[in-house]
Amino acid sequence: MKYLLYAFCFLFVSGTLNAQADQSFKEAKKQLKKYYLDQSNLDALNAAKTAIVSALGDGTIAADASAWITKGKIFNELANEGFKTKTLDPAAVLGTPDAAAQASEALMKAVGLTEKKADKKDALKTLAETENHLNNYGIFAYQDQNYTSAFQNFSSSISLSNFLGEMGETSRLAEGSLMDEQLLYSAVSGYYSEEVADADVKPFLMKLYEKDSQEPFVYEGLYSIASKAGEANAIEFLQKGRDLFPDDSGLLFSEINHYLQAGELNVLTDKLKAAIEKEPDNISVYNTTGNVYDQLAQQSRKDGDATAAEGYQKEAMGFYEQALAKDANNFEANYGVGQMFYNQAADMVPALNKLGEDYTKPGIAKYDALKKEMDAMFSKALPYFVKAEAGNSSDLNTVIALKEIYARLNDLEKSEMYAKKYDELSAGK
Repeated sequence: MKYLLYAFCFLFVSGTLNAQADQSFKEAKKQLKKYYLDQSNLDALNAAKTAIVSALGDGTIAADASAWITKGKIFNELANEGFKTKTLDPAAVLGTPDAAAQASEALMKAVGLTEKKADKKDALKTLAETENHLNNYGIFAYQDQNYTSAFQNFSSSISLSNFLGEMGETSRLAEGSLMDEQLLYSAVSGYYSEEVADADVKPFLMKLYEKDSQEPFVYEGLYSIASKAGEANAIEFLQKGRDLFPDDSGLLFSEINHYLQAGELNVLTDKLKAAIEKEPDNISVYNTTGNVYDQLAQQSRKDGDATAAEGYQKEAMGFYEQALAKDANNFEANYGVGQMFYNQAADMVPALNKLGEDYTKPGIAKYDALKKEMDAMFSKALPYFVKAEAGNSSDLNTVIALKEIYARLNDLEKSEMYAKKYDELSAGK
């Protein structure tokens, strides 16, 4: 008896909930009709939105295609109101930024649920309007730099276009190059969004890549995504882009960064010189080229090839001098030259220490000669580090270099001064 009573109560509550959902569905349709009669009555439209969302929380209503069609129509009207608002005031904030996406989802669901030709025809007809809203909302979000919302709308428009094609309907994206443009906008929006995963962006880029897209971003974006994922073929995307667009600066600099990170310095020099030809006023490229030649010089010294080292160092100095000619106070250039001379002097320290163990007359003479050469190199580095510190007084590496150089040159007072400064910077003072 008790069990039957519980069952009765459950059916009663369930029936009550269903009645409430049914009432909400009727209210949604009623408020939508009121809005159709007076499209300035936004209260009715918002009431319709609240009612249909509530109604579709019930399983019985959610199985009814007409309820999803109603939702699609309500959210289409919300999207249309948003379009009018943003057109009049581009700075306006949309009340329902996902209105078009929700309309699209609801109407596609309706088509899948219904067996009635009239309902299917109604839903498909309404979806044609939704396509335009998705595109407009994507553009609005993109212009507002809301890349997550832009991606949602642009990618939804592609999903809808594919759906319409499967249904034998004509999509607006079937015209000309509109689909490729939408793929690109989806990819760019997703790439710049911090909330969209790379895995969700890559398929859009790959479709364009397979078509030999004439957009350099496609190849740069694919390289970046594949590189971050550690894919072995990442460079292939970049190489194809460079082949198609040899004059594109973005692809060139991505290629330079790739070889820098890979440590393939010899490959870089010609590419860096090409970058300088394209952007002769870009000081950072001169500094990068100088740094690459300096690294090559250091490697040659380690390999025992003094002639090659000297040649590379002259090249490095030449590029740093070009940078300093454009900006004598440039931190990176001054630091780069100072570091070049400092490293050359530091390379002499092991040999000097070994000679320090030789107390013979020839050994002492060799020690004095090498020390003189080392001190001269530290002295060459000093004015560049002084200028670098003037440009960036909080750079720890510059402070360390100044502390060491002054110690080597027996200026203990200044060495102590920079030692103290190093401790203060390290402590965050």
